[in-house]
Amino acid sequence: MPRNLITMSKSNLLLQPESNRATLITFQRHLLERLPGIERSLVQLKNGSADAALFDTFTQEIQEICEQAAADGFALGGLILRPLERLLMRAGPTQLPRGELFAETLLLALDRLELAVEALIDERPLEQLKLDALVDGLERLVLAGAADFEAAAIHLLEAVTGFRPLLPASMGARPNSAIARSSEQIAADLLFFRLLNKQYEARSPLFEGRRQRLLKLALETNEEAGTPIDPVQLEAAVYIHDVGMMFLPESLWLKAGKLNEDERFRMQIHPVLAAGLLERMAGWQSAAEMVAQHHEMPDGGGYPRRLRGEQICAGAKLLAIVDAFEAVMFKHGDRGATRSMLRAIAEINACSNQFAAEWVRPFNRVIRRMLEK
Repeated sequence: MPRNLITMSKSNLLLQPESNRATLITFQRHLLERLPGIERSLVQLKNGSADAALFDTFTQEIQEICEQAAADGFALGGLILRPLERLLMRAGPTQLPRGELFAETLLLALDRLELAVEALIDERPLEQLKLDALVDGLERLVLAGAADFEAAAIHLLEAVTGFRPLLPASMGARPNSAIARSSEQIAADLLFFRLLNKQYEARSPLFEGRRQRLLKLALETNEEAGTPIDPVQLEAAVYIHDVGMMFLPESLWLKAGKLNEDERFRMQIHPVLAAGLLERMAGWQSAAEMVAQHHEMPDGGGYPRRLRGEQICAGAKLLAIVDAFEAVMFKHGDRGATRSMLRAIAEINACSNQFAAEWVRPFNRVIRRMLEK
C-alpha cells in the first residue's frame, strides 16, 4: 500500500465518530485479554515450532482481534492486523520462516498496535510510533517471497525501531550460554523479561526505544571486547536492570527536579529489587549480579553496597556505561543526535572514577563506528 494512502487512512481514523474513546477502550480491553496468550505462542514460534495446532490457535487469535477492530470501526487496527492475517495464512502452506525474525515482526506489530490504542485514548500524537513505516513494511512482507522474507523483515524492523535486529535468522541459534536449560526455556524467560521492561517503558513516552538502544550498545561493546560476558545473561540484565523502579512511586522516579536525601535513599534500592527477581529464577544468577551492581563505581562511590574495582562484575561495569550514555543522550537530546552523542561520549570519558577504563575503550570504538555511519 502506498505511503500516502496509509497516511490518509490513518487520518480518516481520527475523524471517524464511531472510533470514539469509549469504543477504543472496549477494543483495548479485548486486545489486552488476548495478548498474554499470543505472546506465549510467540516464544514457541520464535524457536521455529512446527506445532500446527499452536499455529492455528495463534492465527485464530489474530483474526478475532482483527474482527473486533472492524466491528468497532477502528480502521488503524485493520491496517496493522490485516497484513498479519495474510502473513500467517502464507506461513502455513508456503512455509515462510517461522523463527526469530517472523516472531519479532509479529511482536513489533502488536506492540505498536497496543501503544497506538493507548495514545489515541490519551489523545497523544502517533508520529513517534512510525505507523506508516510499520504498515508499509507489513504490506511488503506479504508480497515478499520466501527468499526475500529475511531482508524485508530486517528492513521493517530497522525502519520502525531505528535499529537492525540483533539476531536475524541467518545468525542461527543464540550464543552458547552458561545457563544449563533448554533454548525454549531461556527464550521464554527472556520474553518475560522483555514484557516486564515493556511495562516499565510504558510509564513514559520519553522511554520509547530505550531498551533496543541499550541492548544494541551493550552487546556490541561486549563483542568488541572479545565477548567476556555471557550475551544471554547480559541481555536479561539489560531488560531487568531498571524494572525495580516500578516498585517505587512513579512520582519519585519520574520526578523532574532534584531528589532530596530521603528520595535518593529510596531510589537506591531499585537495583536490589530488580536483582531479587532474577535471583529467584533458576539460571539467572549472573544477570542478577549485573543488575545488583550496575550503579556501583570503581572508586567505591556507588550504591547500594559501595563496592570497589574488581569487586564489581564485568557485566555491571558495562551496563553502567551504556545506561549512563543513554541518560546523557536523553538529557541533551534537544541538541540534535550527533551533538548529544558527542556530549555523552565526553561525559563518559571524563568520569574515570565512575566507569571502568577496560570497558570505556571498547565502548569508544563502538561509538566511533556509529558516528562514522
